[in-house]
Amino acid sequence: MAVPKKKTSKARRDKRRAQHGIEAPRVNECPVCHQPKRPHQMCPTCKTYRGREIEPLRTAAP
Repeated sequence: MAVPKKKTSKARRDKRRAQHGIEAPRVNECPVCHQPKRPHQMCPTCKTYRGREIEPLRTAAP
């Protein structure tokens, strides 16, 4: 069974974990109502996507 010869130092361990930071979500402006929205998502304010009106689903998606 593989066992490390030396203890991993705190600096080396923390350098590896530095890549796991949480980023703020990307936000674009809706071209219709100019409110912030997530990219490639329907605008929650005016219910449009790519300039077209979208009807919300009547039932929950499986």
